[in-house]
Amino acid sequence: MKNTLIGSLFLILASSIWGGMYVVVKVVVAVIPPLELVWMRYLLALVALVIIGLVTKQSWRIKGQHFGIIIAIAIIGYVISIVTQETGTMLSTAQMGAIITSTTPAFMVVFASLILKERLSIKKMISVILATTGVITIVGIDDIDMSSTLGGISLIIAALTWALMSVLIKRLPGGYSQIVVTTYATLIAVVVLTPFVIPKLPQIKFNELINPTIWGGLIYLGVISTAIAFLLWNRGLQMLNASSGGVFFFFQPVVGTLLGWLILGEVISITFWIGSVLILFGVLTVIKDSQKEQSHSISQ
Repeated sequence: MKNTLIGSLFLILASSIWGGMYVVVKVVVAVIPPLELVWMRYLLALVALVIIGLVTKQSWRIKGQHFGIIIAIAIIGYVISIVTQETGTMLSTAQMGAIITSTTPAFMVVFASLILKERLSIKKMISVILATTGVITIVGIDDIDMSSTLGGISLIIAALTWALMSVLIKRLPGGYSQIVVTTYATLIAVVVLTPFVIPKLPQIKFNELINPTIWGGLIYLGVISTAIAFLLWNRGLQMLNASSGGVFFFFQPVVGTLLGWLILGEVISITFWIGSVLILFGVLTVIKDSQKEQSHSISQ
């Protein structure tokens, strides 16, 4: 039961941090293009993770048979998912992006059942349906431009790959430090993205990076939103079933909308509160189901 609550807290914090990320990206992306921004995020995250790893005296050794999984996590989740999410959001609308991305937990339930052979309970399905309905209620489905087909396809790929990455994390033994795993995955992502980013760097107006808002945003995206949030997400998933953990992903649009209202002056309606209640019920359902599963396994 303790692991369920702590794991739930880690996932809520990670998802909430990512919710705040959209407000920051909205400001920073005006100066730094999406692909270059992802690369800079990872560079900053890598520095932060290495420092954390050295201070906490982590063992950096990974068994050969497990390094392939880390490479898959890096390429599928840190590279393909993040880049296609940025591309999809750019080519479509924020509304479409929020709705399509909200399918991630449903894909996690499917992948967890296929790859990890996790039990697909009725409560898990109900929690995903409740939370998905909550996101659609918050975002709305009016005036969505479905003509931006390429953007929609990119967002679906982003949702699929993030779900697959989140399930692959469970294939790693629990003995590995998530600091070490996240550091290696981030390093691989930087190496993969570098050849695509270097030729475009001269196009960035580096004199604008001295603006406190821009470098402050970069620090948030690199250190908090990438290094710390990825650590929290990976550790939280290790403490819960992958199919259960996905529901916490729905905190992103809630926090993002709230911060947009508080910081950017965006308007929120009654549908936001209705949707938030549905998401909360979905999360509570999955927490209770996870606690029941843990109690059952202990009693055996």
